[in-house]
Amino acid sequence: MLLTRASEYALLSIDKIRKSNIPIGAEQLANELNIPKSFLAKILQNLARSEILESKKGANGGFVLAKELGDITIYDVINASEGKPPAVFDCTQYAASCPNGAIGNCTISPFLMRFQEKVDSFLLNITLKDIL
Repeated sequence: MLLTRASEYALLSIDKIRKSNIPIGAEQLANELNIPKSFLAKILQNLARSEILESKKGANGGFVLAKELGDITIYDVINASEGKPPAVFDCTQYAASCPNGAIGNCTISPFLMRFQEKVDSFLLNITLKDIL
């Protein structure tokens, strides 16, 4: 599946963070967005690990954007929040799980790969600046 709640929560959190003049903590974001804190904390950590967010330590700590909105693609956000590249169909990313032995051995394989390439291109060419 291409998008799950993790991607949705990542985008909502980034929107809140970008509007703030000060770092925002996971607990504050979770409360404002009505999202489970433990789930959101993992997403925010993944975004920080991917250098989309920066985690500030200390009493006034929290998360801030690590890059300009125009330098962060939607592909980047999905990849970071989901922990894997966006995939429309599992077989386009996980050839080993294909019941036909490997991607490319079935009649719909070329279509699936072209479709995935178009989705990837679309997501790589849209930045947060374009949507926020």
